[in-house]
Amino acid sequence: MAGIGVDRMGNLADAAAGRDLLRLENLDTDVPPPAVALETTARAIAADRNNSYLPFVGQTVLRDAVAAHAARLSGVAYDGARNVLISAGGLSGILNVLLALVDAGDEVILTDPTYIGLINRVRLAGGVPKLVPFVAAGREWVLDRDALRRAVTPRTRGFLLMSPSMPSGGVLSRDDWSAVAALAEAHDLWLIHDTAMQRLLFDGRAPVDPASLPGMAARTITVGAASKELRMIGWRVGWIVAPEALMPDLALVSMGNVVVPVGIAQEAAAAALALGDADVAAATRTWQARRDLILAELGGLPVMPPAGGWSLLIDAAPLGMTGAALSQRLFERADIAATPMDGWGDVNGARFLRFVYANEPVERLRGIGARVRRAIGG
Repeated sequence: MAGIGVDRMGNLADAAAGRDLLRLENLDTDVPPPAVALETTARAIAADRNNSYLPFVGQTVLRDAVAAHAARLSGVAYDGARNVLISAGGLSGILNVLLALVDAGDEVILTDPTYIGLINRVRLAGGVPKLVPFVAAGREWVLDRDALRRAVTPRTRGFLLMSPSMPSGGVLSRDDWSAVAALAEAHDLWLIHDTAMQRLLFDGRAPVDPASLPGMAARTITVGAASKELRMIGWRVGWIVAPEALMPDLALVSMGNVVVPVGIAQEAAAAALALGDADVAAATRTWQARRDLILAELGGLPVMPPAGGWSLLIDAAPLGMTGAALSQRLFERADIAATPMDGWGDVNGARFLRFVYANEPVERLRGIGARVRRAIGG
């Protein structure tokens, strides 16, 4: 397993007393959670039912809310009792799924780049990550479908895919998902669909849920989280939506791994999910405004526009540097903390630097272009 780099940059930024740093290194956000989540949490703290080991698989209210949410997005009829488990965050849910499905040496296909935390979890489960690159097509990231087909081997167990993908903000099209579905059907593969940012789409894009494609409901395991769309990072609430036949194994792994999800957080997540899309859409407009400002400020520099999510990538190679070297230069000369991506991809890894715009408002981001140009020009 490889270090994620975010902790190192965060520690450097925290230790830089007296410097007004732009904090672009970490997936935090200053957009608050829904008010109903805060109010429900405050009440939940005093309720004895939330101070319990039971139920191990998550509270009924949240399992039902997740089933309704997943059914609305996919068109698949899910049931909270038969198809949903609650996890201690989305990444915990993904690890539980990998531990249940992957044997030592099994291959799991991900995009390049992909957040190193996902790659590490494949390795932790004994699997072998196989990375399929996003390629630059004009001003957007496009999945290399030929490479996707070549990546499938007799050892392939399934796919672990996210759209918008983190950290690139690349979005899988309906045709991309159809290509995944065809491969899954032809080779009897699973799809682990990481939906942490599923609705965080820019420029009028609409989400495509692969479980809605013919035959894919039986092959898709959907893992979601309250951390990104609902901004409930500290609550540590996630969920797994899966075919009923997988539930006993997933429940055993979940109980063996984290024992029980956070009791005082689950009712709040259910209340936030019940708000539907309007709350998420409002937050997404805020993040898109920040993306738009950064793209305008960095015009002419090698930056790839994200189609969704919380981050964008700047290519350090045309500037004569690695992502790590650019990160150091921006930290020292421009008061910008940003995380390099060593290990985050074979093709789109070490040459890129990630800017997270979820935690800095537009007012503070103004002038970032001059700061970057000053740092790289010296």
